Amino acid sequence: MSSIRDNVLRARDRVDAALRSCGRDGDHVTIVGVTKTWGAEMVDALVEAGIEDVGENRIQEFLGKCDQVKRPCRWHLVGHLQRNKATKAIGRFHTIQSLDGVRIAETLSRLGAERGVSTRALVQVNTSREPSKHGLPATEAEEAVIAMAELPSIVLDGLMTIGPVSTDPDDTRRCFQELYRLRERINPLLDRPLTELSMGMSGDFELAIREGATIVRLGTVLTGKRGP
Repeated sequence: MSSIRDNVLRARDRVDAALRSCGRDGDHVTIVGVTKTWGAEMVDALVEAGIEDVGENRIQEFLGKCDQVKRPCRWHLVGHLQRNKATKAIGRFHTIQSLDGVRIAETLSRLGAERGVSTRALVQVNTSREPSKHGLPATEAEEAVIAMAELPSIVLDGLMTIGPVSTDPDDTRRCFQELYRLRERINPLLDRPLTELSMGMSGDFELAIREGATIVRLGTVLTGKRGP
């Protein structure tokens, strides 16, 4: 998979160019390589090419491949987490980026307290307001984040969103701007400020960076066409 290394280098160049374009020279943006539908070999190839953070959408797919991965990495859950799957996720991920409700946060908090582990998490907000997407409604996010930040065994690092299905970059920009403004509005109300904004995927990550993203979730630009 020699092309993977080239893909990673090109992606990093695009990230750096996007940072320069908005005056964020020197800022760090974490690239999470999303490997859904790919096997352990792809994870190893990405890690070997310099990607340290790997994202999975589904718990079952993650469990089926994680033990086959030979190279150490930081796993992120970037897809929806059902409450009945929480026990399988607890303690397995560096970050759960898709925390989308107080009840699932309470479940993770309880399980974490029982097992002596803390869960790092981002709160997913549906800034596009598309019914097909998971995430807290933007109008409810402030109150929910404050409640989740007070739970034991939960460490909130920031917010996450998914851009809209739209060919108009202004639609996408508005979604990213809303997440940024939400973080700025919430932070003065928290004991520990949120530092991370996970927004932007293969089709819109440069725009996300220009709107303040600190984490981007990249699939096809790194892996090429998805596996079957």
